Amino acid sequence: MKKIFKISIPVLVIGLLCIMGYNIVSKIDHKKEVAENIKTIPNFSYKDINGDMFSNENLKNNTPILFIYFNSECEFCNNEATLIKENIVAFKETRIIFISFEKPGAIKFFAQKHNLLKYDNIHFIHDTKADFATTFDVKSLPSLILYDKNQKLIERFKGQVKASTILKKLDGR
Repeated sequence: MKKIFKISIPVLVIGLLCIMGYNIVSKIDHKKEVAENIKTIPNFSYKDINGDMFSNENLKNNTPILFIYFNSECEFCNNEATLIKENIVAFKETRIIFISFEKPGAIKFFAQKHNLLKYDNIHFIHDTKADFATTFDVKSLPSLILYDKNQKLIERFKGQVKASTILKKLDGR
């Protein structure tokens, strides 16, 4: 009986280490794949809060793009929207896309609350399948993904970011 324990415990430990190693390598590979896929804006297609389709085709060429993944009940997301509104003049040449997995009504209420619906460069998108988070490897709210005018990734931000930081990144400083 002792011989069985002496053999089975090391086998179990080695098996668990192999499983853990496989999981770690899989996560690293996934992160590398996501990083490669989002170097430029990947193809996407979502509905806006009016039910119209919004995709890559709606993006203007030679315009920086800022994706903001948010939730209307998130305090930091609300603060981020306030910072965007306070600096709206500085962002006039940037296409800003707020995207959430919430229902369109909640997203629209958020947009109205922050008085952001009247700007042509700001869009509110409904991610019905919650695949934006998977595509961009988003795990926190808010998350911001910033692209330059050539649709090349500048930076991904996790959490609330000062408008001045975003604008400096856009200017290349």
